[in-house]
Amino acid sequence: MTDLDRRLLDRCLAEDPSGWRDFVDRFTGLFVHVIQHTAHCRSVPLTPDDLDDLCSEVFLAVLANRMVVLRSFRGQAQLSTYLAVISRRVVVRELTRRRMAEALGHVPVHQGALDHAGADHERIENREIVQLMLSGLSDKEAAVIRHYHLEGRTYPEISARIGVPENSIGPLLARAREKLRHNGQPAS
Repeated sequence: MTDLDRRLLDRCLAEDPSGWRDFVDRFTGLFVHVIQHTAHCRSVPLTPDDLDDLCSEVFLAVLANRMVVLRSFRGQAQLSTYLAVISRRVVVRELTRRRMAEALGHVPVHQGALDHAGADHERIENREIVQLMLSGLSDKEAAVIRHYHLEGRTYPEISARIGVPENSIGPLLARAREKLRHNGQPAS
């Protein structure tokens, strides 16, 4: 850990307001990058409001329980690496929570992008397009796409349902999306 990081961490843990401002200035870009990358890897579109909300969730996690996240840092890695791991965990948890809420119908899919009056019609049209797109994939690829994108299932759930190793779900999704792109279809 660098001297700069150690001093910044000490100032934050001492609850120095200028230390927290410096922390926010220094690591907001990292958190935004992690949020965007994580959402992209999970094929989750983000609005600017989503980005702000997720960034707030990360900062709340850092501040929770009198900054237990910062107090737990042992200095065995770069502070930025440690914070990237923490922020990724927060973002994955939040995206999963949101996907589950959408799958259960508690919030509309792509909240804000669809108005309530046209949401059902839009969902039916999108479902028909997705079904057409899936017909060009292998059964396994189509099942993974269906479980992940249409039903909002997690990698472990998909693995248990169709008997595919959990660590091959991501590559399967990527290959299926690539096939859809090459076929001139929009990627799911």
